[in-house]
Amino acid sequence: MKLIECPRDAMQGIKDFIPTETKVDYLNELLNVGFDTLDFGSFVSPKAIPQMRDTAELLQQLNLNTTTTKLLAIVANLRGAAEACSFDEIRYLGYPFSISETFQLRNTNSTINESLHRVEEIQNQCLKNKKELVVYLSMAFGNPYGDPWNTDIAIEWSKKLKNLDIKIIALSDTIGVSTKENIGYLFSDLIPECPDIEFGAHLHSRKENVIEKIKAAYAAGCKRFDSALHGFGGCPMAKDELTGNLPTEEMVAFLTENKISHKLDFQRLESASSKSWKIFNHYH
Repeated sequence: MKLIECPRDAMQGIKDFIPTETKVDYLNELLNVGFDTLDFGSFVSPKAIPQMRDTAELLQQLNLNTTTTKLLAIVANLRGAAEACSFDEIRYLGYPFSISETFQLRNTNSTINESLHRVEEIQNQCLKNKKELVVYLSMAFGNPYGDPWNTDIAIEWSKKLKNLDIKIIALSDTIGVSTKENIGYLFSDLIPECPDIEFGAHLHSRKENVIEKIKAAYAAGCKRFDSALHGFGGCPMAKDELTGNLPTEEMVAFLTENKISHKLDFQRLESASSKSWKIFNHYH
């Protein structure tokens, strides 16, 4: 089971700027917990996401010598990808590829077809620089704009990405509209259909639906989950303040209850969890 902790997703929507040293301290704590990957920052326009303007700066202050956790940075275009590729410490680049035309335009200022071309260019850049591209298939479970959506559309775009030799696709519920039914349907269809791709779940949810969503994805064969401590974060476009990231604590409880092996150090997890609580309740 691969657990991807997402402090970047938790922080990016916070209006008050979290000081770089506070972020560094928190990220270094997370690097000791035993997560597979840390979604730690992004190389995007500081105008669009001011909170992430110090990503390059904090990267130089992370203690990477004693951790097996790999770093992932989000990019939205070729310029951001080039910057991320210039850092040896970064293993993965993440690109949000929306299958809702409206959201793709809002998020990366490009149509879906332009975005597919961008994925191809970023993928080439990743291969040149020995990085791996993680494509987030956002709005994979529906969208709030009335754009066409059904499970077949999500499956069709996944196959187009497979043709670009993308090896990791995270099915993303950007606005919390996924259900255990469509989660089960999508993963159980795509995983056997595209055996070379590692499919992940990046699900935003209201607290009461979290466990049934985790169960549905896991039962359908998903072995890669994104989460954030306390469920902080989510999408500012969700229009529902109760919709956040999957809480890491719920993920851990699910693993423990079902005796699924993982590499987490519970003591360090607890320490990171209490630090997270202090930071996110102070800056909001």
